[in-house]
Amino acid sequence: MMNELPADWPLRERSRMIRCRPHVWHVQTVGQGPDVLLLHGAAASGHSFHRLLPYLPGYRLILPDLPGQGYTRAGGHMRLGLDAMADDLGSLCEDQDWRPVAIIGHSAGAAVALRMAEIMPRPPRAVVGINAALGPFDGFAGWLFPKLARAMATGPFAAAVVTKLSSSRPQVARLLAGMGSPLDAEGVDMYRRLVSRTRHIEGTLGMMAQWQLEPLLERLPQIAVQTLLMTAAGDKAVPTRVSAEAAARMPRATHLALPHWGHLVHEEAPEAVAPHIVQFLHDNQDAVSAVKARRPS
Repeated sequence: MMNELPADWPLRERSRMIRCRPHVWHVQTVGQGPDVLLLHGAAASGHSFHRLLPYLPGYRLILPDLPGQGYTRAGGHMRLGLDAMADDLGSLCEDQDWRPVAIIGHSAGAAVALRMAEIMPRPPRAVVGINAALGPFDGFAGWLFPKLARAMATGPFAAAVVTKLSSSRPQVARLLAGMGSPLDAEGVDMYRRLVSRTRHIEGTLGMMAQWQLEPLLERLPQIAVQTLLMTAAGDKAVPTRVSAEAAARMPRATHLALPHWGHLVHEEAPEAVAPHIVQFLHDNQDAVSAVKARRPS
């Protein structure tokens, strides 16, 4: 399956395929130190974080593509919702003996991160949400498949139709700019390649069709993990108030508002995002020390 991965894909030399039921996962691992798991948003892939990684030294950074998206092959069409993804990612962590001290999630990935913090036998001590989609399903997928996604996901030709309609470079550039994140030519091309793959579109449509966020939102007051919810003022996909309201309902959450940039702020300005993440992880050094003590040399 590695032959499906373009030769010039970001960090391809750090890629491997892992069979862990029910999926065959594409995962990239960078650096050494305590584990930090990074979860991308809908319609993206782990590549979304590649510009942020150099600013996060001292950790083993683990970037899986979510089931059915990027280059992870979904093993079951009904395992693409929030709870199923969190369960399967937890199983992957157990299988690989990953012990994330923190999970960083962008957009819908932040919701998956919070769900994992609820259910993992060895939960993370900290969660970072970047423009967290803790409200209506927006983000790149929300702009790409507005309102039709649930109905289209049930159609046998939906993914092929969406791929044909949405995968031109000008169309992808407009979609990204419409979220407040007009990426450079390289950034646009990465997303063009993704949405040109029918399998990726199928996975994204399946995720949206199965997405049930309300139970997680109802439990926010019981989620006690240390949480940082970062927002960008120019995000046109997920309003800042979504994270502000979520943080206000959580006992150990903080909302940090960045004054610029858009939904893909971690790709636009990783140098502006990273210091806040690094400081937040530093402020949770107890988790880092505990993992260092447990991990064999």
